[in-house]
Amino acid sequence: MKGSYLNDEFFSRLETLSLEMRADLAGFFGGKHLVKTYGQTVEFADYREYALGDDIRRIDWNLYSRFEKFFLKLFTDERQMHTQIFIDCSASMGKDNPQKAAFTVGIAAALGYLSVHNMDKVSYKLIKGNKAEDPFGTIVGKRAFFSAMTGLENLTFDGESDIDAAVVGCENTGNNDGLTLIISDFFTDSDWRRAVDYLSYKKRQVLLIQVMTPEERDPTYSGRVNLIDSESEDLTDTKNMKMNIDMSAQMAYEEALKDLEKDLYEFCVSRGATFITIPTDQPIEKVLFKELLKVGIVE
Repeated sequence: MKGSYLNDEFFSRLETLSLEMRADLAGFFGGKHLVKTYGQTVEFADYREYALGDDIRRIDWNLYSRFEKFFLKLFTDERQMHTQIFIDCSASMGKDNPQKAAFTVGIAAALGYLSVHNMDKVSYKLIKGNKAEDPFGTIVGKRAFFSAMTGLENLTFDGESDIDAAVVGCENTGNNDGLTLIISDFFTDSDWRRAVDYLSYKKRQVLLIQVMTPEERDPTYSGRVNLIDSESEDLTDTKNMKMNIDMSAQMAYEEALKDLEKDLYEFCVSRGATFITIPTDQPIEKVLFKELLKVGIVE
C-alpha cells in the first residue's frame, strides 16, 4: 500500500502505551487488565472474613493469632481482553485516496499492536457490503500479528458498506470481554446506531473512530462541478449530480458535517460508547493517542 505506516519504527513508538479497559469487563484469565473481581495474582488487594466453602489455603494465620477470627487474603485479578477492530472497506475510505487508505490501515494496526503488546487478543473484521470478513482469525502474540499485517497492508477499498448489517451479523462478537472499534468516515446510509446498540447490548466497550481528510472537512470546490459517488458503480445513480458550488452550498455542507459529528458524539455518549474524529494530515501517533488519552482509552 502506497504510503504505508507499517514499519518497525512505527510500532516501536507505541511500546510505552496500553489500552485502558473498563474495570467491569469480564475477559479471560491470563492477561494484564485489572478488573473489579478478586483473583489469583500475587498482588495483595484486601481481606474479608472466611465463609463456609472458602479455600482454607488463603486464610491469613497471622491475623487469626491476633483476632481469633479467620480472614482470607484477596488478590487482584488480571484478565485478557479481546479487541475487535471493524474496518469500513468502502470506496470512500480510500479507493481514490491512497493516503486515507494507508492512514486507516495505520490506525487499525496501531490499536491492534497495543492489544497484542499487552497480552490481549485481537481480530480484524473487514466490512465489505453487508458482511464482516475475518481473514486473519483471532490473533494472539506478536508473531501472529505481524504475519497478519502483510494482508492488512494490501487491503483494498471499494464498493459500499453496511455497518449495521456487518456488525450485527458478525459471528463471535463476544460478551463483556473487551473493546470493539469501528473505523469509518461514517459517510453512509446504513444505520450505524443499531450497530452501537447491538455492541452495547453485548456489553462490549465501544469506540467509533471517524477518519477525515482535509478535503472532506473543508472542501475547496467552487463553480459548476460533477459530483460522483465513489461507492456507486452506476453512473446514472441519483447520488451523482451536477451542481453549482457557491458560498451557500459550502455553508450547508459545513452544517451537515457538524450535525453528523454531533449526532455520532451524542448517541455514543447516550450508550456509554466513545467517539473521536481523526484527521489524516497529522501523524497517526500524535493525533490518535492524543484523542484517546483525552477520552481515557489509552494510558
